[in-house]
Amino acid sequence: MTDNVGFIGLGVMGRPMSLNLLKRGFPLVVHNRSRGPVDAVVAAGATAAESPADVARQCTVIVTMLPDGPDVEQVLTSANGVFAALQPGGVIVDMSTIAPGTARRLARAAEGRGATMLDAPVSGGEIGAIDGTLSIMVGGDAASLERVRPVLAAMGNPERIVHIGESGAGQICKACNQLVIGGTLAAVGEAFALAMKSGVDASKVRAALLGGFAASRVLEVHGDRLLKENFKPGFPARLYRKDLRIVLDALSESRTPAPVTAVVQQLLSALLAQGKQELDYSALATVLFDLAQVEKRPGRG
Repeated sequence: MTDNVGFIGLGVMGRPMSLNLLKRGFPLVVHNRSRGPVDAVVAAGATAAESPADVARQCTVIVTMLPDGPDVEQVLTSANGVFAALQPGGVIVDMSTIAPGTARRLARAAEGRGATMLDAPVSGGEIGAIDGTLSIMVGGDAASLERVRPVLAAMGNPERIVHIGESGAGQICKACNQLVIGGTLAAVGEAFALAMKSGVDASKVRAALLGGFAASRVLEVHGDRLLKENFKPGFPARLYRKDLRIVLDALSESRTPAPVTAVVQQLLSALLAQGKQELDYSALATVLFDLAQVEKRPGRG
């Protein structure tokens, strides 16, 4: 069976992901709330749809990449949403980061219409979306995953498309991902603050740590952002706040203590209180520089 692919949500992540599908030869039908991104992807070879329902009428595999759970619900369940025209046997692949409970509920609704829905959030940020190297964490029906695996492989690293478990498991994995990133980012900020307060070149500390057991993608990518004070948003702090809300809710529901994440949440709140919600979320480490009263900051000579 050859599937027609639809893509809904052409934002910072969705637009490059859709372009990678086109580059891999998938005929693509696209929709977005604003028209500008649609026109840009259509210029690359896609077909525009007038509504999410129009996407569903034309496509048997529908990818969504949206900011939050309410956006996914609106796109799927509104009068002119995907469910209004969902074809029996169709597969919805939601690559947004939403609450696990919402993912499970929408998957049940899709199943009641003779279709399946996978939760398949990603990690890798804008760079990974552009390069087609995203890690993809999948919850839901294993057979449906195998059916859409070539579609996912066009947007992510084939070796990092992992079936985590049943519906909602992909979103639990993404919550774990955001938890680890936040804790690591805070530790990198503390390390850089210690170096700078001690009169040591933080860039050389980073270079040394990257060669040892402390190496991580956070140290590599976000450590570089901190040194250059480059907080152009690949993932704005306001969206990381949403992700941390999902993390904290999941921790509460499972009665899992996470004192480090509680501190990260406070650092993020401090950043947002400074009016910096549109900066990249890596800027939360600068709150630690402020607390340490670092006078000579990286990127300022």
